[in-house]
Amino acid sequence: MRGRGVIIRALIVFTTVIFAARLFYIQLLEEDYKVAAENNVVQKIIQYPFRGLVYDSNDSLVIYNSPVYDLMVVPKEAEIADTTAFCKLLGIEKEELNERLKDAEKYSSILASKLIEQLSDELFAKLQDQLINYPGFYVLPRTIRSYNTTSLANVVGYVGEVSGSFINRDTTNYYRPGDYIGIGGIEKSYEQYLRGRRGASYKVVNVQGIIKDDYRDGEYDTLPKSGENIHLTIDLELQQYAEKLMQDKVGSVVAIEPKTGRILAFVSAPSYDPHLLSGKNLSKNFPELNRNEDKPLFNRPLQAMYPPGSMFKTIQGIIAMHEEVVKADEIIRTDGSNIGDLAPPGPYNMIKAITKSSNNYFYLIMRRMVEQGIEESQYLDSRIGLEKWREYVMQFGLGRTLGVDLPNEKAGKVPSIEYYDRLYGAKRWKYSNIASLSIGQGELLVTPLQMANLAAILANKGYFITPHVVDKIEGWPNPHVKKEILPFDPELFDPILYGMEQVVRAGSGIRGFLDTLKLAGKTSTVQNPHGEDHSGFMGFAPLDDPKIAIAAYVENAGQGGRAAVSVASLMAEKYVLGKVSRPWLEDYVLEERYLPENAPRPTLAEN
Repeated sequence: MRGRGVIIRALIVFTTVIFAARLFYIQLLEEDYKVAAENNVVQKIIQYPFRGLVYDSNDSLVIYNSPVYDLMVVPKEAEIADTTAFCKLLGIEKEELNERLKDAEKYSSILASKLIEQLSDELFAKLQDQLINYPGFYVLPRTIRSYNTTSLANVVGYVGEVSGSFINRDTTNYYRPGDYIGIGGIEKSYEQYLRGRRGASYKVVNVQGIIKDDYRDGEYDTLPKSGENIHLTIDLELQQYAEKLMQDKVGSVVAIEPKTGRILAFVSAPSYDPHLLSGKNLSKNFPELNRNEDKPLFNRPLQAMYPPGSMFKTIQGIIAMHEEVVKADEIIRTDGSNIGDLAPPGPYNMIKAITKSSNNYFYLIMRRMVEQGIEESQYLDSRIGLEKWREYVMQFGLGRTLGVDLPNEKAGKVPSIEYYDRLYGAKRWKYSNIASLSIGQGELLVTPLQMANLAAILANKGYFITPHVVDKIEGWPNPHVKKEILPFDPELFDPILYGMEQVVRAGSGIRGFLDTLKLAGKTSTVQNPHGEDHSGFMGFAPLDDPKIAIAAYVENAGQGGRAAVSVASLMAEKYVLGKVSRPWLEDYVLEERYLPENAPRPTLAEN
């Protein structure tokens, strides 16, 4: 019995200590409980920070903050003497008001909820005089994103209110209902820098909801901290020119400064005006944009994947010379019997094969790479050769993400031996089954960004810097940028580059030739089983001192020597030479349309 009494006393003491400790925590340490306990006279007002500003590469302001006002309600304190008059003031029906008040109560009876978002100037002016008659309601200032351009939507992204499901998944425990977060583009990838830190102030209010004083002299107040400003690598003038050239077309253009990896232009066509997803326009316009058959929200430079076509032959040539299965000046005679070809049969060295884009030449040199006689069985030998070849290809940034500082980058595809085992069966395939890889077709898939980066690698003769759209964060260089050096002798690039120069000077890319520009590149007519072929081009300029590397894809536009090389050449000319001297080529590009004139266009709300 004595032991039982000791246990009971110990339990009583233990329980008392727990309750005392919890009471001490609530009364002296836990701010939320202290405020909640006195919330009949204390109102917590969230102070949202200014989101960081965004500038282009020339320090022109691109994104700024505009003030707006939300009507907030604290359900426990809310008093509406005349519901009809209040609804008339707000311009809403009684049923809608009741729904909104229920939602606020459901969230919290003692914490403020948003009743009406982004008040009109007229309503804001009316409320300033009338809210004294409606305790529990107050106006909260915040900001929304505004833009000095209608360009760059797929780069900058947009901002929206956090959802309940996101808050439940948020491991940082930072976000609260009513907070805003970057969605897409740099607004998402640089959210932690741009968002700043919200503050809060606690005010003593009377029964009419009028602020009388700071709660405890502001002891619990916290000041908001503005987000950090960001400087883009984008040249806004070049970006706007590229978007103009891609008007009424479907496709992508990506331009990179080869020596730095700075993305100079990043175009996804068709796109949209970023104002359409700012503030309360987001809920009005997003569904329509999302349903639009032209897919303006689809970020093509990062997410569209195509076979690289003949642009891939530049990679094939470098790998083959590195593996010493061919020399640059070796003559290989083709008879056109191995694979379909627009280049005529005859003798080819590396330069001529690049210039004329001989499919049969590259068929033969890849066969030398894949079938090296390591195993007697062609099936086993092809497995060894393909795996080695694949490792080299991935060094060029294909089949993997490049780490660009934008969300949702696709890796493309460089097929593996496991892939072909699943397709044909283990040890049941050989070179003849995969020969289409030799000319950049078959199962190969790349993104436009990867092709622009390939142009940068070629311009640099064997290295690249991580492509990026943010140059500086609050004055500090972007910390996420690194250099990758490929394992190839720079001299191996020379015959490839000379062949690329000849492509533009006298080959399939002649439409883009301008003597003072010295553009070198490779065209691709990208096979499309669903309709007209796509037009592709990858190159850089000038040849002797590269300033811009560029890739252009125009869907359903046919040969690469038409739309894609024209767009790329005009952009390179504008950037390198500072002007455009070929109005006839501009007219050609602008008159080419690859969206039907009767294609559906959304009617979007701008206010």
